[in-house]
Amino acid sequence: MKLLVTLALLFNASTVFAQAVPQTAEQTWADFDSRADPLEVEVIRETVEDGIVLRHVRYVVGTFGSKKTRVAAFHAFPKDGEKLPGIVQLHGGGQRARPETARFWASHGYAAVAVNWGEHVIGEPDDPNTDWAGIPSGFFDPKHHNDVTPGERTVHQVPHPWNSSWLLYSAAARRAITFLEERPEADGSNVGVTGHSMGGRLTVLTAIDSRVKAASPSVGGSGYLYSDIAGVPDSARRMSEDLDLYNRTLDCKNYWPLIKCPLMFLGATNDFNSPMEFVVQGFNSLPQSNGAMSFTPHMNHRFTADNYAARVRWFETHLKGTFQFPKTANAQLDLKSGDGVPRLIVKPDIAGIHRLKSVEVFYGYDRDPRARFWRLASAERDGGVFVAECPVVEPGEPLLAFANVTYETGSLLKMPRGYADTSLLTVTSECRKAFPHQMKAAGVKARTERHRLIEDFSNGWRDWSLVGVNHREHWNYETHKVHDPAFVGPRGAALALEVETSDADETLAVILETDKWRGYTGRKPRRFVALVELKAAGSHSLNLPIDMFVTAEGEVLDSYDFVTSLILTPGQKEWPNKVTKPWQATQPTFGNIRWEGGEFAPRPRPYLRHGASEVDADEAFLQQFKRDVEESVRREARDR
Repeated sequence: MKLLVTLALLFNASTVFAQAVPQTAEQTWADFDSRADPLEVEVIRETVEDGIVLRHVRYVVGTFGSKKTRVAAFHAFPKDGEKLPGIVQLHGGGQRARPETARFWASHGYAAVAVNWGEHVIGEPDDPNTDWAGIPSGFFDPKHHNDVTPGERTVHQVPHPWNSSWLLYSAAARRAITFLEERPEADGSNVGVTGHSMGGRLTVLTAIDSRVKAASPSVGGSGYLYSDIAGVPDSARRMSEDLDLYNRTLDCKNYWPLIKCPLMFLGATNDFNSPMEFVVQGFNSLPQSNGAMSFTPHMNHRFTADNYAARVRWFETHLKGTFQFPKTANAQLDLKSGDGVPRLIVKPDIAGIHRLKSVEVFYGYDRDPRARFWRLASAERDGGVFVAECPVVEPGEPLLAFANVTYETGSLLKMPRGYADTSLLTVTSECRKAFPHQMKAAGVKARTERHRLIEDFSNGWRDWSLVGVNHREHWNYETHKVHDPAFVGPRGAALALEVETSDADETLAVILETDKWRGYTGRKPRRFVALVELKAAGSHSLNLPIDMFVTAEGEVLDSYDFVTSLILTPGQKEWPNKVTKPWQATQPTFGNIRWEGGEFAPRPRPYLRHGASEVDADEAFLQQFKRDVEESVRREARDR
């Protein structure tokens, strides 16, 4: 709905009055002047530790609808530092600005500002904090993150992009750049922006500011979330009102084409908040070929150290000029191989100064990236080219493939808390996909294989997402392998595995999740848990029949058709009301996870609502293919 209403409301940090309701991302920010109002900086506290100055500060964001807003932050920089490149860090959902985050960037030679946009308390309880002056925003009033409709205390009383608190938070980030421009220790003309999850989205919204010289969002900011995943009907997020206005002015898909600075996206292949296909789609719309991506396989909203290192090295490259970041590897998916097996052909950057350590090719089939299992292919090297077979199992599904290229930099990088220091750096190649009609036309042959053996650990935990591996009570090992069409459980089979424990009287939770992130099917996501008492230390052979898996409400699992993941974790972590004794042993050793008994049978398409048309779902692939062709032509013209 286009509303052309003249508003006599104070709009931003300067005395500017909004006119027509903005209809584009550019118009949305046209009247916001990041330098207009005095910052009125308050220094709440200052400490010096290990040569790092840390200041707890607060500054004015701007005046919106006659309400002056302020945001708290941590500012850190090396003692005696002058004209250092700047970093603006934006925390994620439910989180807060943390002093250790600002210190981390300062320890690497930056003047950093960690912005507390979410309004949680930082410092002492009575310290001056972020104050959005009653405008709906922050985690205490989150309704207007994704809402442009007017409300009792919104800035405008008509549908308007500035009714969404996303813009307030991005305004706070832009004012942090202004803050750095005024600091003697900072080079305000050389600033990078980074953020995680919601902070990743804010990074994309902020990166269109011409003062940003490099950006690195993570697991947020993909855009397209209010669009269906191709071939997955009704998978788009819902918004009841003013979706068109929101999409035009606030969806990140309209910000990517406006970003002129070098951008490195840090992702997880199974992330819920920035589905991989949407990230690639946004990335491909950057106006220049000056970006990179680094995806951690199998993870959701997390990364390994070699992937996170890409963010740190990116800023070293583009803000300091002290590192040579490898070029993104070229990747081509060859469907006409002659034997009916597609191959991914990867050409990594071997001309740079860093030693090539490995090229790992991943491929998968599931239409929904959040539940997709990524197989690891064997890549054969021929000079500077790596070739990996990516056999197709289900001909009616798409094939997606990419490579992670890891380099040995020869320089140990000090990492933030939670990551081991590393000299490795992983950069993701170009991502490729083939739709069913393309593979059929190319003569691709399907392998209708089914496997009983799920995991023998001959390759360690490479197919798993590992969380809390150093925590005795909260380790969590998860794989989507049981969702791969070749590993789906037979009808009536039992799940069997070997486990060895160091202590007696432990309880293991074996979990089968069904329909995770698949609300669009009409089925509810469920966690079916089998609790196993391991009364003695040593080796155990477990055979878990399907009816042993039950939900907290007592529902019994009756089919493996819609299982999306297998999880191994301590019993008390999953059901503390039933298992009161925390896991005390070291992490157990697992072996030979497999299906026993039962009969293999075809699986219904897991992404469809019961009775939905498969024809309509497949038609979406044709439409996406046409869009991809148009995008490819556009990119070639741009690169020329």
